[in-house]
This record gives sequence, structure tokens and C-alpha cells, in this order.
Amino acid sequence: MESHEVIQQAIDKNSNVKEVAAQLAISSSLVYKWASGEDYKGDGATNPLDRVQKLYEITRDDQLIHWLCQKAGGVFVRNPPSKCVKGFEVVPATQEIVKRFADVLSAISKAASDSHISPEEAEHIRNEWDDLKRYAEGFVRCCEEGDFVSLAKTMHEK
Repeated sequence: MESHEVIQQAIDKNSNVKEVAAQLAISSSLVYKWASGEDYKGDGATNPLDRVQKLYEITRDDQLIHWLCQKAGGVFVRNPPSKCVKGFEVVPATQEIVKRFADVLSAISKAASDSHISPEEAEHIRNEWDDLKRYAEGFVRCCEEGDFVSLAKTMHEK
């Protein structure tokens, strides 16, 4: 999805152009420009999402993204680089996801056994959770990029 489409969808879903413009103390026409997808480079109308993306590309500082995610009530976890190879086998990878999920549950269970979770235990749980998310994202990316002919053969052989 393009940045202007994200802006348009957010405006349509949660408010209206006039309300957004008033809250940002800018003109409605500028908000319309941001949501239009037209190229307004040079006139100061580049939309804020494109500006943040450009700022990130210039600085390569993940703190920008971490901060935005925190403000939205989430966390940033970088997707792993694709390590997909032809003949990717889904069953062992699926078993690894289950194992990592069990590791998260084990960390939670161990930490909560005394009805109190310390900051160190919370950090350990966070690390296990982030590890699971990274691995699961890698799995999904391999599914998207993988060798589905070999994958189908593997599934039918078992």
C-alpha cells in the first residue's frame, strides 16, 4: 500500500479531512494533497509518512521507528533477512515455531510461578517473544518465496 493510500484510509476510517486539518493547524487542501498520491515534491506538500520514511533512509536510525511504534502502543521487531532455499520444508519449520512458542510459555510460567514478574523476568519474556516473532516472520516470508512444488511433495509424503 502506498503512503497516500494509508493516509486516505486513516482519514476515511477515523475522522475527516477538515478535522485532521484543524487538529494539525494546516489547510484542508494540504491534507487532500497528502491523500491524493500526486507528486508534490518541492512545494512542501510531501506527506508526513513519506517524510518520515526519507528521514529514516537518511539516518538509518531504528530509534525513529521504535519511537513511532511505542507511540502507537506497539514495538518494532525487524524482519529477518530471507534465508529461503529451494526445497524449503514446512514441517520442521513448523515444529520450530511450536518449540519457540513453548519457550515463550515456559518463560511466562516460570516468571509467574511466584505471582510476581520482576523486570528481569519481563525482559526475558520480551526477548523470547521477539525471538518467536522474528522466526515466525521468517517462516511466513519463506512460505511467500519458497519452492511450493517441493513443499507440496513434502506435505503429501507424510
